[in-house]
Amino acid sequence: MYYNDNTIVYYNGKFLKASEANTDLYGQSLHYGYSVFEGIKSYETNEGTQIFKAQEHYDRLRRSAELLHIPFEYSTQELIDLTYELLERNQFTNAYIRPLVVCSPNMSLSKGKESHLILLAWEWSNGYLGDKMKVMTSTFQRPNPQAFLIEAKVCGHYVNSILACQEAKDNGYDEAILLDEKGYVAESSGANIFYEKEGELFTPAKGSILPGITRSVVIDICKELEIPVHEKFFTPEEMRGADAAFFCGTAAEIVALDSMDNVRFAKEWDESLCSLIQKSYKNKVVGKSINEFKNKIEENA
Repeated sequence: MYYNDNTIVYYNGKFLKASEANTDLYGQSLHYGYSVFEGIKSYETNEGTQIFKAQEHYDRLRRSAELLHIPFEYSTQELIDLTYELLERNQFTNAYIRPLVVCSPNMSLSKGKESHLILLAWEWSNGYLGDKMKVMTSTFQRPNPQAFLIEAKVCGHYVNSILACQEAKDNGYDEAILLDEKGYVAESSGANIFYEKEGELFTPAKGSILPGITRSVVIDICKELEIPVHEKFFTPEEMRGADAAFFCGTAAEIVALDSMDNVRFAKEWDESLCSLIQKSYKNKVVGKSINEFKNKIEENA
C-alpha cells in the first residue's frame, strides 16, 4: 500500500529508494517515541499539484521539534521545496505526505543531540475513515497537558491513540472519542470533533486537544458560510444525540458520524449543516469556491 520497488523517499539529506532506506537501531525515536511528525495532503487542482496548507504544517513540525528540544535546522520553505520535489520524483498528485524528524543514536533519557529528516509519500485520493461511523466514548483519556506537550505532534503520543482505537474496534465500533482528565470531550484517536445542534456548531476548546489545521479550516468555513461555531468544553451527554457530528483531520478530511455510544445523531447527514461543511472542504482543498454552499444555506433560511 505504501511503497514499491520504485518509490522514492527523502532521508538524511538525499533522495533514495524506499527499499534502500534504513534506520539506526539505537536511536531515541525507535526506543522511546522521541520524534515528531506531520500528516499532509496534496491535491490535483486547476493550477497543478498543490500541497494543502503546506506552510502551516511545516511551521507546526518545526514548532513540535522546538518544544521537544530536538535540533532541526530546515526552514519551512526548504521543507516545502523538498516535498514538491518528492512528489515530482514519484509522479504523485493526490497523495498523503508524512514528514518525520527522528533522533540520532542515544539511549539516554536526554534531549536529542542530532536529528534526521524523513519525507515519505504515497498515492491517496480519499480519507482514511469511512462516513457514517459508529463511535464510542473510550475508557482511555486524552493525555493530560500537565504530563505531555499536547500541542506538539509527537510520535510517542499515538500509543494512546492506538489503545483507544483498538478498544473501540474490539467492542464493535468504528472509532473512539477520548475525554480529557475533567470528563470533557477532547478528540477521536486521530482527529478533531465537531457537532451540530439547532443550527450551530460546537468543537472542544483548546486545552487537552491538538488544535488541528483542518479544525482551523473548518472554523474558517463556518465563518464564510455564516454558521455560528463555538469553541467550548462540553460533556459526552451534551454531544450524544445532537443533530449531526463529524471528525476532521488532514488524512480523515471530514468524516460523518452515525452514532455515539449507540445513540444515533438526529438528522439525516445530507440534511445537515455538517454535510455542507464536508462538501465545502472538498472544494476548498482543490482551490474551488464555496459560495454555492452559502447560497444553499440562504435558500433554506
